[in-house]
Order: sequence, then C-alpha cells, then structure tokens
Amino acid sequence: MAMNLKLLGPAVGLFLTACSGSDSSADQATPPTALVTLAQATQGSIAETVKLYGVAEAGPAGSIALSAPTEAIVARIVAPVGTRVTRGQLVVQLSPAPNTRLDLAKASADARAADAAYARAQRLRKDGLVGDADVETARAAAQSADVTLASLRGRAGSLALTAPAAGFVASVANNPGDLVQAGASIAMITNGSGLRARFGADPTVARTLSSGAQIKIAGTKGRATVSVPIQSIDPVVNSNTRLASVFTTLPPSLGIGSGEVLQGEVATQTQSSAVTIPYQALLDDGGQPYVFVVASGIAHRHDVQTGPTGGDRIAIVKGVSSGDRVVTDGGTALEDGMKVRTK
Repeated sequence: MAMNLKLLGPAVGLFLTACSGSDSSADQATPPTALVTLAQATQGSIAETVKLYGVAEAGPAGSIALSAPTEAIVARIVAPVGTRVTRGQLVVQLSPAPNTRLDLAKASADARAADAAYARAQRLRKDGLVGDADVETARAAAQSADVTLASLRGRAGSLALTAPAAGFVASVANNPGDLVQAGASIAMITNGSGLRARFGADPTVARTLSSGAQIKIAGTKGRATVSVPIQSIDPVVNSNTRLASVFTTLPPSLGIGSGEVLQGEVATQTQSSAVTIPYQALLDDGGQPYVFVVASGIAHRHDVQTGPTGGDRIAIVKGVSSGDRVVTDGGTALEDGMKVRTK
C-alpha cells in the first residue's frame, strides 16, 4: 500500500530538525582547545642587563692631532676624512690670517729697528759716547726682537699640516675659508693602535657601572660575541646625546676597525635565587603583567610581579613558582580556564 508522502513530510522534517539540533548541542558542549608552546619556570641567579650602543675609535695613544701653529685660514683640505696617509703627506694647507701677517710685519720692523740701534750703540761706544751697559742693553733688545721674528716666521712657514706617521684621517674639524686660532686642532690622524670603544649610557646606568666590569660586544661580520672590560667612565653628559660615555678596550685581535658601530650589553645588577621564565611568556593587560600557567591541560592566568631582566629571561618576584609550566607561544589567544594542547 502506497504511503502518503505529503502526510509524512512534517514528521520527517521534525525528525531531521531534532537530529540537527542534537549535533549542534554536541558541538557547543565541546570546549575549545588552544595549541601552545610551554616552558618551565626555573630558580637561579639572574643579572639585569642593558643594551649600549657605541663606536670604535682611536684611543689617546693611537691618535695624533694636527694643530694650527698660529692664527690662520684653512686654505685646502688635501686629505679628507677616511684617507689613508703616509708619514709626511700633506693633510691640510693653511694660509696666514690677516692678524698673523700684521704681527709678522711688525716683528720685522721691530727687529730691523733693534738691530740698527745695537749697531749705533756699538759705534758710539767706540767713540766713547756711551758705556758698556748701554751697548749691552741694545744688544739684548736686538736679540729679543730677532728671536720673536724668527718664531713668527717659523710658525707662518709651517702652515702645511702633514701626517707625522702613517695612518688614516679620522676627523677634520674645519672647512676651507675658516679662520682658526693658534693651537686649534684641525685634523686627527689615527694610526690604528690603541683602539677603544666609546659607548653611550644613560647617566643613571653609568653611575651603576665600574671599571673592570665586562661588556659583551655583539659579533658582526662573522665575529663571535666577545666580552671586554670597562676601561673608564666619563659621567659628564654629552649636550647632544644626553648620554654619559663608557670606554672599553678593544684588542687588535678582534679585527674591529675605527669608526665601526658597536652594540654591547652590560649587567647592572644581579639577583640570586630568583624564579625566572622566558621573557616571551610575559603578557600585559593595561600595565598589569601576567602569564598563563598550565596545569592538567588547563591554562590559568596568573598576575605577576616582575624583577630584573637578563638576556631572554625575566625574574618573577610573585605569581609563579619554580617548576610551573608557562605558555611561551599562543598565549594571546588564551582565556583563563581554557584547555590547551602542546605543539
């Protein structure tokens, strides 16, 4: 006997709807599971470190300043910064300043007048018109004027500033046409010896450092990271960078060249018996640091109080115990109480 499908239609629809509703409820009853990476909190000492940035430069023993012997004008810069120079090679050519030319002209006139007075005194002494004391006075005046003239001529004649030793031109302080005072440093020659590093440090950080402390210099160009001792600390703040200067030795074996940019890391304080976790496990909620600690496959949010940071780990003063497993990857998608599985 044929069945009436029209009559069966509503019943079939109700059955399918009931089945569909049952599947949906089953899906909703299954809690979400997050895929995460875990790491263990450990106990030990941790040194808080800060990064410093600096540059390699010639130390006092490896630098030679070329100075203006007298007031002069920079005529030519023959060897600009970075030029390799040999001993005696011309670096900067100066020309006499107007005041220098006037001083030289006056000294020449004074020397001629003093020499003439001395000669006249000698003639008068032969005629018995003056005494020996007068002759001696004229002689001393003539000698003084001649020495002054020779000194000015010597300085005016040494306006070609040459390299006293082979090396590189590290800096040139002036431009052609500049007027420079006597004794002013015009150029700096470095011979590659006595190389040091100058790091800029926040003044508060610089005050915590001491000579002999080690700075780790990051390796570049195929070099490994090395540790070098702090040589000295200059607490005077640079007016441009607002940083103090920290100097370290740079052994020639490192192969670091003058002018090379460097990155260093130095410990400022050490905390012993601290619970530490990977820094990447730390999350932030409006200024409140927190982590997810996983126990029995469930992630629990723990608000924490942090301590010193050293390298890729951070000390946790409160909120995590040694041996706890914390989420290091996937934590941003977690909620408190969510089930997790590890990668």
